[in-house]
Amino acid sequence: MIIDTHAHYDDERFDEDRDELLLSMKEKGVEAIVNASASLKGCYDSLALAEKYDFMYFLAGIHPSDALDLEVEGNFDEIKRMAMHERCVAVGEIGLDYYWDEPDRGIQKKWFEAQLDLAREIKKPVNIHSRDAFADTFDIIKATKGYENGGIIHCFSYGVECAREFLDMGFMLGIGGVLTFKNGKKLKEVVEYAPLEQIVLETDCPYLSPEPFRGKRNDSGNIQYVAKQLAELKNISEEEVIRTTRENALRVYKIAR
Repeated sequence: MIIDTHAHYDDERFDEDRDELLLSMKEKGVEAIVNASASLKGCYDSLALAEKYDFMYFLAGIHPSDALDLEVEGNFDEIKRMAMHERCVAVGEIGLDYYWDEPDRGIQKKWFEAQLDLAREIKKPVNIHSRDAFADTFDIIKATKGYENGGIIHCFSYGVECAREFLDMGFMLGIGGVLTFKNGKKLKEVVEYAPLEQIVLETDCPYLSPEPFRGKRNDSGNIQYVAKQLAELKNISEEEVIRTTRENALRVYKIAR
């Protein structure tokens, strides 16, 4: 059975069929799903999903693109409260995103550091978003010892050299639908290099549908296509990929199943 380590079922694109879709996941071979938060509202919604379904867990944290949420007095305390919930398995999705011009990079770095400190304080792993921001992401993690409780570099998008730095810190790499893309050569090289014991599967749904569904709404049932591609690149069976990445997910998120 597969564990989807990063999904967004609170997204409005699931409003019409969310319950039906989630209840179908077991027959699609998906054992558990971790819903990632991006905004403060996303944290509340993700917590609600984790309380409703016994196969769902959640991440509490603010995405860099929504870092201004944390400039509002009291909101960081709310994140901390939810991060301590028993169904919260990590602080996330947090990090840096320099693809966009806003919010200001100083604001992004300030709240990335604060949320890394929070994870260390409550002794939970982190789920990190890093886009076009490797150097600052790496330096901040190193300076804050943000690696101490482990974690996942979500939707890994850098090359082998950057992968080596994160792997040496003890991080897992979150691998999703991009691995199946024809233009996903760089990620394929990373997957060939990285130890299977430091890889976890994710969808980031409703985004990043794998081939042959690229461009359509993604869901956890499509994660099998990522597992298949990973098995081909590693020259091992899909069963081994699924078994090992499941064990990795349970270990990094400290989930007992």
